[in-house]
Amino acid sequence: MPEGPSVRKFQLLTSPFVGQVVAKVGGSSRKLSVNDLNALRLQDSQVHGKNLYLAFVAAEGPVGPTAEDTALQREAACGAHCPAQGQQGQDGVPHPHSQDEELQEAQHSRSEAPEAAEGRGNWLRVHFGMFGSVRANEFSRASRANKRGDWKDPVPRLVLHFESGGFLVFYNCRMLWCSSPRADPASDILAVEFNRGRALRALCAPDPICYTLLDQRYFSGLGNIIKNEILYLARIHPLTPGSLLALSDLERLLDCAVQFSSEWLHHKLRGQGLHPQVYQKEQCPLGHPLMKGTFGPSGGFKRLTWWCPQCQPAVLPGDGDPSSVT
Repeated sequence: MPEGPSVRKFQLLTSPFVGQVVAKVGGSSRKLSVNDLNALRLQDSQVHGKNLYLAFVAAEGPVGPTAEDTALQREAACGAHCPAQGQQGQDGVPHPHSQDEELQEAQHSRSEAPEAAEGRGNWLRVHFGMFGSVRANEFSRASRANKRGDWKDPVPRLVLHFESGGFLVFYNCRMLWCSSPRADPASDILAVEFNRGRALRALCAPDPICYTLLDQRYFSGLGNIIKNEILYLARIHPLTPGSLLALSDLERLLDCAVQFSSEWLHHKLRGQGLHPQVYQKEQCPLGHPLMKGTFGPSGGFKRLTWWCPQCQPAVLPGDGDPSSVT
């Protein structure tokens, strides 16, 4: 599913529509009554980790705070003119599936916050599926035939037409109303409030490091692509218990997480694709054959992991200092 950098780009696409009134709605969502959005004003747009939050109010109500001219949004302005603006999702990352596949209701691991039932609020929470995306003023077109050989365009879950004449299109996502964004900015790896100390303490746990990195309580927005790439950059085996790693190794891993995520976002804002070093690859940049396995906590969601046995040697507990073996 889209990771933090992708969802940040989605939010930047929605920001120009803040303050505008919905004139017409459409979409295939069955869990959301799309007509409820008709004649409402988009009041605010926020991103927290892998979730996009949109606030709606009655059109005659006061216009809420529009997106501020932050450094991030100023940078988005230059990316908005690039040819790849509408090309959202996992840019530059190969995948074996067609983008028009229906959202797979995958089970949530312990790292995902439960969707507690609550009364209708004015915030719409959008959680994207494997190839979920947002497009502004354009629809997604089929780039290949599906498994049946049909060239059918993806069906949007939600389409919002605004009085200005522009529109937003949401693909492959789950949407539900909530009273406010459920988020802790201190856990968002792309937020200025990101709490490095808390993240380091989480990495010190005896669990395999690849489990901890996907725990959204401490690394909101960090997904499977980022996990694979930063473990390679930090030269850490994915199944190494965090408690066996030196603090300097954990700090380097955390630096890689923040830097890689930020650089990926900047590439997206410039319309540039991601060029992974190990994710879905057969060899690492040094030419070593990669290994692949499906790992995850007991009773939790299992994710594919790629690693290089030579560049990322396994660490096993020993009598003294941890010893590295291949």
